[in-house]
Amino acid sequence: MKKILFIDRDGTIIREPDDEQIDSFDKLQFVPRAISSLAFLRQHTDYLFVMVTNQDGLGTPSFPEETFWPVHKFILQTLEGEGVTFDDILIDRHFPEDNATTRKPNTGLVQSYIDNPDYDIANSYVIGDRPTDRQFAQNIGCRFLEIGDWQKVTELAYAGERTAEEHRQTSETDILVRLNLDGNGQCDIHTGLGFFDHMLEQIGRHAMIDLTIHANGDLHVDEHHTIEDTAITLGTCLRRALGDKRGIERYGFSLPMDDCLCTVALDFGGRPWLVWDASFQREYIGDMPTEMFYHFFKSLSDAALINLNVKAEGTNEHHKIEGIFKALARALKMAVRRDITHFALPSTKGTL
Repeated sequence: MKKILFIDRDGTIIREPDDEQIDSFDKLQFVPRAISSLAFLRQHTDYLFVMVTNQDGLGTPSFPEETFWPVHKFILQTLEGEGVTFDDILIDRHFPEDNATTRKPNTGLVQSYIDNPDYDIANSYVIGDRPTDRQFAQNIGCRFLEIGDWQKVTELAYAGERTAEEHRQTSETDILVRLNLDGNGQCDIHTGLGFFDHMLEQIGRHAMIDLTIHANGDLHVDEHHTIEDTAITLGTCLRRALGDKRGIERYGFSLPMDDCLCTVALDFGGRPWLVWDASFQREYIGDMPTEMFYHFFKSLSDAALINLNVKAEGTNEHHKIEGIFKALARALKMAVRRDITHFALPSTKGTL
């Protein structure tokens, strides 16, 4: 089954002016990296390229056709010169108040693709810049890639989204973890342990991983099971989201925090190991037992199949453990970074 890129034009391939009408060459500017990104996807994937664009009132006195077509044809010729051609170009001419079924986010223009079983709509994408483009994708039943950075859009369209969800239930805990390795650091974390929530949020924020963790555990007994099972579930999600690990940097960081120096080196090599060189003089920091710090990282290493080497020195106990979590986050960010121009396993063995 063929997959499709439904690609918006204005604001996505070319910049959209304040009056939202590209009716002269003076207004024409290409979005940075749009041409090179589309060329890469055209060369290295088998997506169908379908341009879908609203052109309000095209052919009416407010937007005469003779002001539209010369610029539009120049855009297409420029793209074609870089190897970018479209399998279909769909233009809706209605004003918003017309409520036309063919105007995005309505799906009339693309209904023939939606109804055709030869197309893999669920794994196709809309690429656009507006909320209406996102709604268009939802109405089609496919995925959405928002233009902010064409490089990131290209990576996701080419190599896929790296998300995972794991729901682990035992007689002691009920843990839900959901993550997106290519997110923006958005976090929704509730474990019943305030300081643990604070540390887990460091991972999401500083690794730029969207991270949801909801944990309900037997805190009336103690904190052990909640912390351990959260680490196991988070590690499992990391392993699954990485998939076959092609193109990742694999290795990854040290950082100072006030009086402390914290180092977390890691390797997504598939062989779990933990070296822990950090000691704490307090029994608790917040509501988290300091003896559980080691146990969290050991469980994470085992579940994610990563080699972790953790060291921390300093005098402030809070700073030490927060520095460790932040260093872990930065190491993760470095190690999971993906290079689609060298999309191979970072290993001489051929497997990780």
